[in-house]
Amino acid sequence: MKKNQLWATLAIVAAGIAIGIAILTTERHGSGDGHDHRAEKETGAKTAKGPHGGRLLAQNDFALEVAIFERGVPPELRVYAYEKGKPVPPAEVKLAVQLERLGAPPEAIAFQPRGEYLRGDREIEEPHSFKVTVAAERGGKRYRWEYEQEEGRVKMTDAAMKDAGIELATAGPAKIRSMLQLQGEIQFDGDRVAHVVPRLAGVVVRSAKNLGDPVKKGELLITLESQTLADLRSERLAAGTRLELARTTFDREKRLWEGRISAEQDYLASRTALAEAEIAYHTATQKLAALGLTPAEIARGGAEGLTRYEIRAPIDGLVIEKHAAVGEAVKEDATIFVVADLSNVWAEMTVYPKDLDKVKVGQQVTVRATALGATGEGRVSYVGSLVGEQTRSAKARVTLPNPERAWRPGLFVTVDLVEGEAEVPVAVSVGAIQDYRDGKVVFGRFGNVFETRQVEPGRSDGKTVEIVKGLAAGAQYAATNSYVLKADLGKAGASHNH
Repeated sequence: MKKNQLWATLAIVAAGIAIGIAILTTERHGSGDGHDHRAEKETGAKTAKGPHGGRLLAQNDFALEVAIFERGVPPELRVYAYEKGKPVPPAEVKLAVQLERLGAPPEAIAFQPRGEYLRGDREIEEPHSFKVTVAAERGGKRYRWEYEQEEGRVKMTDAAMKDAGIELATAGPAKIRSMLQLQGEIQFDGDRVAHVVPRLAGVVVRSAKNLGDPVKKGELLITLESQTLADLRSERLAAGTRLELARTTFDREKRLWEGRISAEQDYLASRTALAEAEIAYHTATQKLAALGLTPAEIARGGAEGLTRYEIRAPIDGLVIEKHAAVGEAVKEDATIFVVADLSNVWAEMTVYPKDLDKVKVGQQVTVRATALGATGEGRVSYVGSLVGEQTRSAKARVTLPNPERAWRPGLFVTVDLVEGEAEVPVAVSVGAIQDYRDGKVVFGRFGNVFETRQVEPGRSDGKTVEIVKGLAAGAQYAATNSYVLKADLGKAGASHNH
């Protein structure tokens, strides 16, 4: 009996030596899955590794090596069996594994022989953080192991979470607006811009407004002295004098003709002269009125009054251009002021042909200026009918209220148009999504633990994002400042091994 025990002890020692040599060989040549999870925390004593870099589970003479293989394939479980340190044909082993993740029902994994190992029948999704139960049977003997491994976890109390500014939300149904994003530029409302020209030549003698000054309609902008205006006023004065003389002559001739004292021919001649004088006077008056002069300004007399020409603002607005200085001579067609009403502005967008059918007059839009952090709402007021020959694009326009003058012409903006609206079963806030390793993750909350959940994002409207896969409705998650959790994981290292 003692001899049998001795031989059994020697066999176990030999198996341990063989496995130890295999472990050293593996460490020298690297693990089989090529995926190093240094951030993983494993419970219990230091974990033994097998020849393929997996976790070694031993009981008496029988051992299993459990490895997560993910080189060139989605992560899968591969299990190798050994008897006294020697490989066992996979077909001789019945195997089942159960994974228990935080906040999720258990996952049962069945196995089939595949070459030198047993291969699991499902993908092992990230994070590889779970409680593992392994049940095996060989030659009528049953074996069972349990172990846990942690990955992508951050423990945080409610107080620490509050200090970090992390707010929780619950994943669930939401309405996602599908958006079309276009680039644009703020411009003046073309219907509310006035180019002020003098309409006659003159010399500037007074400037009442400067660049940037607000003005009201009818407010004085500039005063000119104009010889042309003096000629027009003199012409009107002369026409007025002739009109008075013609009216006096007509009245006299009319009385004489009615008294049978003078001939009808003289009466008719005086009437004709009066009509011609009236026409000349009204023509001279209309020439002055066409310059924008008020009746009081037209009637102004005196030496100074004949030459003085006051130019006034045609609309309420802001002086955005000024091209005249005191003493400067200006021509009749020169633009001396530009006045713009900035209470409304245009956001003009560039629309390429592939998007033209998505942009409609009356469509609701959101205009954002990243430089200012400003956001405004409006509707599409115009869509161009032509595609530019050089730009191969069309123009569209949004009219924006601008009561605070925050939207400044020349400012580049982003315009988000609502294409449609859809109800999705699971959605989270945009701020919850983080880039981690090779994918997108959301940090789920389980008790006092945050754990990564690898997700597949879908549609987004800039505030909410659809989760196609990876997070169930009703799950709590970090909705704000989730980058703090990502930074904590980064301190432990971005790689992992199994």
